[in-house]
Amino acid sequence: MKLKGFYSSLVAIALPVSLQNLLANFVNMLDTVMIGQLGETEIAAVGLGNQIFFILNMILFGIASGGGVFISQFWGKNDIKGIRKSLGIILCLSIIVSSVFTIMSLVIPHQLISLFSPDPDVIRVGGDYLRIVCLSYVITAVNFSFTLAFRCIERVKLPLVCTSISLFTNAGSNYLLIFVAGWGVKGAAIATVFSRAVEFCVLFIWSYSHKYEACGKLKELFSITRDSLAKYFKIAVPVIINETFWGLGISVQSSIFAHAGTNAITSFQITNTISQLTWVFCMGFGNGIGVLIGKRIGEKKFEEAHGYARRSMWFMPLVGAVVGVLLLPLSKVLPYFFKVDPDVIQTATYMLLILIAFYPFNSFCMNWVVGVCRAGGDTVFTAVVELCTLWLVAIPLGFLASTVLHLSAVWIYIFVMSEGVVKATIGFIRVASGKWLHEVT
Repeated sequence: MKLKGFYSSLVAIALPVSLQNLLANFVNMLDTVMIGQLGETEIAAVGLGNQIFFILNMILFGIASGGGVFISQFWGKNDIKGIRKSLGIILCLSIIVSSVFTIMSLVIPHQLISLFSPDPDVIRVGGDYLRIVCLSYVITAVNFSFTLAFRCIERVKLPLVCTSISLFTNAGSNYLLIFVAGWGVKGAAIATVFSRAVEFCVLFIWSYSHKYEACGKLKELFSITRDSLAKYFKIAVPVIINETFWGLGISVQSSIFAHAGTNAITSFQITNTISQLTWVFCMGFGNGIGVLIGKRIGEKKFEEAHGYARRSMWFMPLVGAVVGVLLLPLSKVLPYFFKVDPDVIQTATYMLLILIAFYPFNSFCMNWVVGVCRAGGDTVFTAVVELCTLWLVAIPLGFLASTVLHLSAVWIYIFVMSEGVVKATIGFIRVASGKWLHEVT
């Protein structure tokens, strides 16, 4: 079977999505990098403060991804009403959840930071940062919902432009508020809120003025029926649970490193910050594959969807290997971005080298979970596998390495990352079986 246009269609979606994710991560990491000029405590504080946003982000991703299964398949059917109803459900749930996170971060910010670190200085600085930056959560939730919907209908350029504007806004505001005004981490938080607000204004005004297919009136977006909710929750609840507990699990991993020492958590945060610059390309291609497969299912081209899945399973590890190599030059510039002890830089460098070895496995997992199975509505299976491998493999191994064996941060990282090999093996078997494909619309 010939899969005409697979690579050209994939690149047309994946590259703008990858660049948009890259710029979005730049927005997120600007606080960490620019605060990195102030010292270890500030890096750890902002990094752990952003762990709260990371958990929220995972929940929002679950809500949006669950709805994205429907939007992609409705796009294949050219069902505009279905697209708008799905976006309306995503918006309602995202605003509710982000509002809860905002209230918690306003009321008990220092207590939230203390869940991840026992260091009183880190708790104090991180709590001050969190109390301000949480004001961006609801705006971010709305941005996230529209951005994912636009990806699913192959409108990928506007999110890229909006995120570019947000990046430059955040960079300029960070410089002025952190260094010129001397507000430190509080200045970084204010800059983030401002940049998210600017992004929202551009995204909303442009998409509605140009009548994008997903952009309906309030009545169209929120004409939600009991039947549409039931269908959504059947597919989306496993995804939401998956992303929520996956986000919590990653935060537990941060806690493992935090309890291993401030230097350990600082190295871990630096590694995550740098790796985000390259991982976006794996995410972009994985999301692109999901859009293509979902659209083919909506068009009832099931054999073509299977063909896309099979081709992606060798292509994505190759993407992971190539992208992983980009971490090598990035590992050489750490001393220029972060003013920390040489030992911290050395540990972070070792972690990046380890990450390179695991990138093909991680990319493979991203593809079969998000790109293939989730697009095919196989959300229960993926949720069970992701949560079991994280909570029964990665986290126990991390605790074993840290609290029982008292190994170094580098060895803790190896133990935690080994989970990807187990998950990749299970994913290969699932995709090869063909049991992942379901028409949900």
